[in-house]
Amino acid sequence: MMKRGGIFSMDNQTLWKTFLEKMKENISPMLFETWFMETELIELKDNHATVLVPMHVHKKHLKENYNDLIQETFAEITGTNFQFEYVTKEEVEQNIEIDTDNVGVPAINEYETNLNPLYTFDNFIVGSSNKFAKATSLAVAEKPGFMYNPLFIYGNSGLGKTHLMHAIGNYIIKNSKKRVLYVTSEKFVSDFIGINKKNKDGNNFDSVDIFKRKYRDIDVLMIDDIQYLGNANQTQQEFFNTFNDLYGNNKQIIISSDRSPDDLKLLEDRLRTRFNWGLTIDILPPDFKLRMDIIDKKLEGQVMSSAFPKEVKEYIASNCTSDIRKLEGAITRVVAYATMMNGSDITLDLAIEALKDYFAKSVVAKNKIDQVQQLVASNYNITVEDLKSKKRMASIAVPRQIAMYICRTVLEESLPKIGIEFGGKDHTTVMHSVEKIKNEMKKNPILEMEIKKLSHKLNKCVKKIFLYFLSTVIKSYFFIIFKRNFVFPHNPL
Repeated sequence: MMKRGGIFSMDNQTLWKTFLEKMKENISPMLFETWFMETELIELKDNHATVLVPMHVHKKHLKENYNDLIQETFAEITGTNFQFEYVTKEEVEQNIEIDTDNVGVPAINEYETNLNPLYTFDNFIVGSSNKFAKATSLAVAEKPGFMYNPLFIYGNSGLGKTHLMHAIGNYIIKNSKKRVLYVTSEKFVSDFIGINKKNKDGNNFDSVDIFKRKYRDIDVLMIDDIQYLGNANQTQQEFFNTFNDLYGNNKQIIISSDRSPDDLKLLEDRLRTRFNWGLTIDILPPDFKLRMDIIDKKLEGQVMSSAFPKEVKEYIASNCTSDIRKLEGAITRVVAYATMMNGSDITLDLAIEALKDYFAKSVVAKNKIDQVQQLVASNYNITVEDLKSKKRMASIAVPRQIAMYICRTVLEESLPKIGIEFGGKDHTTVMHSVEKIKNEMKKNPILEMEIKKLSHKLNKCVKKIFLYFLSTVIKSYFFIIFKRNFVFPHNPL
C-alpha cells in the first residue's frame, strides 16, 4: 500500500479494521470484545479522528484508559498522530449539522447505495412479530417495482425496520443490476436545502439536475424515518414530485416510519394517501422466544458467550420487551460491568446490579399498566385475567376498552405495548378501543366523569409505585455494599 501525506490510501472502514487487528495483539480477547469490537471510525479530518462507540460507558472507558494506546497504535499504521474523539450513536443523531455552504448532491453512480452490507435477510432473526414483514420484504426484493409498491414499513424504534430496508437493498444489488439508493429523510432534506441555497446565491451549477438524477435515475429508492419530513412544505413538495416520477416509471419505493401513514399528521394528505397505494406492514415488539433468540444470536461467536447463564438471558429478555437495541445494550452493559469488576463471573446477581438503572423506566411503565388494569377491574367487579382474555361480552369488553383508553391517553403508552399487556392484542384493536371510548365520552358525561375519577386514582398510585421502586433500588444498593464490602476500582481495566 502507498502512503499519501502520511495516511494509507484506504477507506475508513478498511483502516479501522487494520487498526483493530493491531489492537488484538496488545490486549486480552475479553477486553477487546468488550471495548473495541463494536467501534467504528466515522471521520478523519485535520489530524482528528472520530470513533463511534455503542454506549457512554465505552466512551468514558476508552478515553480514560486506552486513549494513549489507541493513538500510538493508529500512528504506527498511518504515520500520523491523530487526536481521538469518541461519540455514541445518540450523540451523532442529536448533533446533526447541515452545512448549507457545502451541502452537496454528488453525482449518482452505480456504487452510491449507502447500504450497510452487514444487514441481510440471512441474519434477520424471525419470530411471530416480524415474520410477515420479512416475507413481504423478501417478495419486494425479488421483484422490485412489481410487488407491493410502495412498501411502507412502520413500528417503534429498535424493531428492525432499518435492517429490513438494507436487507432488501443488498438482495437486489446481489441479484440484479438495478440501481439502489438508501437515505434517511434528514439526508433528503439536507440535499434539498443545499440546492435551494445555491439557487438563492446564484451558484446553482446544475445542482437541481444533479439532485433529480440522484433521486430519480434509480430503480429503487428507500427513505428511512419519513416522519422527519415534518413541516418542511417545500421538501414535501419535492418528495411528492420524486414519488410520482418513480412510481410512474414502475420504480420501487420503500418507506419506513415510527407510525402508520394515517398517523403522520404533519405530512400532507396527498403524501399519506400515496403511501397507502401499495402495502403497509407493521413490525410488533418481539415476543419472549424471539428475544431469547436475539440474545443467543448476539452472543454467538463471542468470547463471553459461554459465560452467560440461561437465567441471565431470561432476566434480560423478560425486562427488555419492546426494543431490540435496548436488548443488545443490556448484553453489552452486563459484559462491561463484569469486566470492570475484574473479570467477575456473570451471574444473575451481577446482571441485576448492572442493569438496575437501565431497566428502571421500563419496570415503572409496566407497573403503571398493571395498576390501570387493577383499578379498572376492581371498579367493574371483574378480574385482571378477564381484561386480558378474549371474552367479548359487554360487561368485560367495555372495561377493557376503558383500561386501554387510560393507558393510551394518561400513560401515553404505545399501541403495541398496550396490546401486549392486554393478552397480546393487535395494535389495531387497541386503536379501535381508544377511539370508541373517546366518542362515547362525548355523548355520555357520566362515563367521562367515571374515567376522570379512575385517572385521578391512577396518578396517586403511580407516585407510590415510583417512590417504592426508588426505595427498593436504594436498599438494594446499600445491601450489596455492606454484604460484599465492595470497593470499586479507581482505574479498572
